[in-house]
Amino acid sequence: MSEPQMLESLEALVRAESPSDDLAACRRVVEVAADIAARELSTPARVEEIEGRPVFWWGSKNPRIVILAHLDTVWPVGGYQPLWSVEGDVIRGPGVFDMKAGFIQALYALKDLPEGSKNVALIATTDEETGSATSKNLIREISASAEAVLVLEASLDGKLKTGRKGASMYQVTVHGRSSHAGLEPEKGINATTEIAHIVLALPALENPEHGTTVVPTTMQSGTSNNTVPDSARLDIDVRSFSTDDLTRIDSAVRALKPTIPGATLEITGSINRPPLQSSSTQELYLIAEKVAADIGIPPLGSAIVGGVSDGNFAAAAGAKVLDGLGAVGGGAHAAHEWVSLKTLQPRSDFLNALLKELLK
Repeated sequence: MSEPQMLESLEALVRAESPSDDLAACRRVVEVAADIAARELSTPARVEEIEGRPVFWWGSKNPRIVILAHLDTVWPVGGYQPLWSVEGDVIRGPGVFDMKAGFIQALYALKDLPEGSKNVALIATTDEETGSATSKNLIREISASAEAVLVLEASLDGKLKTGRKGASMYQVTVHGRSSHAGLEPEKGINATTEIAHIVLALPALENPEHGTTVVPTTMQSGTSNNTVPDSARLDIDVRSFSTDDLTRIDSAVRALKPTIPGATLEITGSINRPPLQSSSTQELYLIAEKVAADIGIPPLGSAIVGGVSDGNFAAAAGAKVLDGLGAVGGGAHAAHEWVSLKTLQPRSDFLNALLKELLK
């Protein structure tokens, strides 16, 4: 395997900027990925359309082993500059850590598998960063019949991820009534004030025992500085290791009532991903550590993290899952996002050895 080839392929993928909400950009990045596969692998990849979105698919339609990745990023086109740089061991670019390097590592790990395409599929979606709304059914379906699902999300300082929180996402919209803020504020129904009451009520739903957080994130309200705002909108991010807590908070959010007479609430959203429990990952993790020892690399280690991935969906479908097999680096979603160049080939070689072990 050639590190310069991997680096060249990764550069092409990163330069194909692919924010989740830009469908044309997502189609371009999947085509770039398919071109790389055509050059590097003995059998070509396919570009599938799943519920109106492009999906990269290489290998079996009914695989024993599913390798999951995503090619969308959180970065708008032109939002990360410079677009590509390599300085010593540090590679930077939009989505390089989360998770285009992981995809490249997976693709090169497929190069010399015995009858690999008959037993393995590498599937990369394009809406993971926004909740996998169009791809989650595919992931559940393909995972339910697989023997193993390997998720190429980035590692935690090289460690594999054997547990993840579940997540819910909600949006609360307050409808009030506008009026002049100076002449007759009493005739208005202030949506900003109402949304503030909701923000202050959310911490009471948290539960530190299960790592349960309820975080108000983006908020918008008002139209001008001298008008009582007639609408306000709040996004809420919920995370927990406990399915029961996610269910409890789902009920509580849906039961929110306005405190200001005349205001009304519109609530959308739901539980998005259930937790990824260690019971779904332990078997594959032990195999991975055995493979690492067999090929002479140090123990990989494991971590339980608050972020979610499509591995959550795979585990909920009953699959054995191992996550965090992707890049070594840091700064996911941050301006300093980076990947370690010297780890690209060793991580890919390890995945190749793991696949061979699982295919025995």
